This record gives sequence, C-alpha cells and structure tokens, in this order.
Amino acid sequence: MDILSQLFWTFLKVNLLSTSGPASVGLLYHEAVGRFVTEGEFVQAVGLSSVLPGSDALQLAMYIGYAAGGIPGGLIALLASILPPTVIILAVTMVLHRLRREAWVSNFVEGLAPAISVLMIFTAWKIFQKGGDTGWFGWTIGIVSFLAMWFKLPERFVIIVAGIIGAIFLAS
Repeated sequence: MDILSQLFWTFLKVNLLSTSGPASVGLLYHEAVGRFVTEGEFVQAVGLSSVLPGSDALQLAMYIGYAAGGIPGGLIALLASILPPTVIILAVTMVLHRLRREAWVSNFVEGLAPAISVLMIFTAWKIFQKGGDTGWFGWTIGIVSFLAMWFKLPERFVIIVAGIIGAIFLAS
C-alpha cells in the first residue's frame, strides 16, 4: 500500500475512534510514531500545532501528512481528518434535532467530560515523559505553565513563553 493510502486510512481510523481533537493525540501517537514520523518530530509537531491558531488536530494531521508524503500527503491527511467528523456530526445533528427535549441527551454529554479530561491528562503525561531529559528544569517549566493556565493566562502565550525559556536555558 502506498504512503498516501496509509495516511488516509490512518487518519480516517484516528478520527473515527477518537472523541475530540486533543483526545486524538494519544491515538495518533501510537499510529504515527515510527511509521510516518519519529518520536521527536511528533513531540515538536504537537508543540507547534498548539501554538498556531486553529484546530490542533488538523494542524497535527497536516504536519504528519506533509512529513510523510509532501503536499499531497498533507492534503490527504487533512481530508481523512475532516471527513469522519463531518459525516458523523451531520447524522448526530439530525437525530438530536428530533430528540432535543430528552433528558438523557444532556446527561450523556455531561458524562463525556470527565472521560475526555482523564484521556487528555494521560496523553500529556506520556508526551512529557517522552519529551526529553530536561530534569528539574523541565518539571519547573511544566509546573509554572500549569499554574499560569490555572490563573487563566492565555494558553498560546504560556506555550510560547515556555518554548522561548526552553530554547534559551535548555540549549545544549
């Protein structure tokens, strides 16, 4: 199977099996690392897609697609990432429009939030472990970044500042 077909089926699978953009990062890690990109490239791609405006998952898909198959690879990965949610949301919207007054619908949506939160924490932990050997300084950047976001500083600002600090103080 050629690389474009592999990209299409991988991103189609990832976007069919994950519930949201950030939650798909863990699944995409297992599917893409070693097959399309290296672990270091994946960690850099996650960081870069977090800083840029727009959907992190789509930018990550385009990055991996481009790294594996050039411009056609990026476009195929983007198409495969957009296709499942678009079809699913159209179908769900038609069903929910008919069931919008049922109580179980809002309870279902509220039940998703804790599961997705735990999945995001687990994925962040795996990325932090694989991000490199930064020692106590890396832990300090992580804790300060967490506190900054806890106090509602803009996420993009926190990530850019953390990257700049890492570039200055963690340079070998």
